[in-house]
Amino acid sequence: MKPISFKRHRFPPDVIRYAIWLYFRFTLSLRDVEELLAQRGIEVSYETIRCWTIKFGPQIAEKLKARRPAPSPRWHLDEMVCSVGGRRMYLWRAVDDEGEILDMVMRPYRDVLTATRFLANLLLTQDVYPERIVTDGLGSYSSAAKRLGIGHLHRSGRLRENNRAENSHLPIRRRERKMQRFKSQGSAQRFLDTFSAVHNTFYTQRHLTSRAVLRKFRGQAFHAWNEAAAA
Repeated sequence: MKPISFKRHRFPPDVIRYAIWLYFRFTLSLRDVEELLAQRGIEVSYETIRCWTIKFGPQIAEKLKARRPAPSPRWHLDEMVCSVGGRRMYLWRAVDDEGEILDMVMRPYRDVLTATRFLANLLLTQDVYPERIVTDGLGSYSSAAKRLGIGHLHRSGRLRENNRAENSHLPIRRRERKMQRFKSQGSAQRFLDTFSAVHNTFYTQRHLTSRAVLRKFRGQAFHAWNEAAAA
């Protein structure tokens, strides 16, 4: 992939990359990032940081996704209700059994057609074919799986088995509150696409790893980020 061009920007690439990383890696608002940069002697407005995240965030996310290995074939699907621009919307999410985010899409409905499109897109875009697909008791999933000929892989209604998907909602809820809710479907989808790529790169199950392994994973994550965001 081509390196990212930071030409015609007043601030150095390292500052832009650092601001983008802070915003998508942690539960920070644009004003929080502005304050952190100001503490380091970098005077930049939160609106400028917002423009950086919109312009460069998707480019970095695309490169991060291209570097990721194939996910686990055991998938967990769930949806949660969001308020987007005063409208009731549904965030459809798919994760594997290790917490890797497979896809997130914001849609106005949770009917059979939306579930079918969501599942079909997963089958087309993932590098591995699923062994098992676990969902909650929403009937749209069962109908969608039958339409796509994968009904034998689907298991529904088992709440404890789908805890992985339920717990994966928590980081999004925190970001939603920090951002005072999403303003539009398009901006929400743009943020979620970049957030999921950064989350997958830096996510580790710390309680299951030793300090030495954690250092190794962190080093690999920073290496992947530096290469994806290289100028």
